[in-house]
Amino acid sequence: MKTAIIITGILLLVYISYRAYRIATLDKGLNSLLAKGAIILDVRTEQEYKTGHINGSLNISLGTLRERYVELDSGKTYITCCSHGLRSVKAENILKERGFKKVYNGGAWSDLEKLIKKGN
Repeated sequence: MKTAIIITGILLLVYISYRAYRIATLDKGLNSLLAKGAIILDVRTEQEYKTGHINGSLNISLGTLRERYVELDSGKTYITCCSHGLRSVKAENILKERGFKKVYNGGAWSDLEKLIKKGN
């Protein structure tokens, strides 16, 4: 029982540290990229997207990105986002593997939305 409490406490501390780090380091010039016309690519499912998203974002789920990437312009700049940041990293890698040069991970859509609002 004591071991389970310690492990849970450690996991909670790691998660809180990670979230604080993500929020503190999220702005990698993303607002300036957006000001220059970058497109936010939300790679959550359509259902997840309907529950909330960044206005003006494009929704192509990670599960269909390998086929639908042809709908995107490889000359444009994209900022990927999802619910927690894992799928957006995968989407960034998929696009870069297919020749996209200007792709950035925006992490969780809700964190990215806060950053955008803070920058405006």
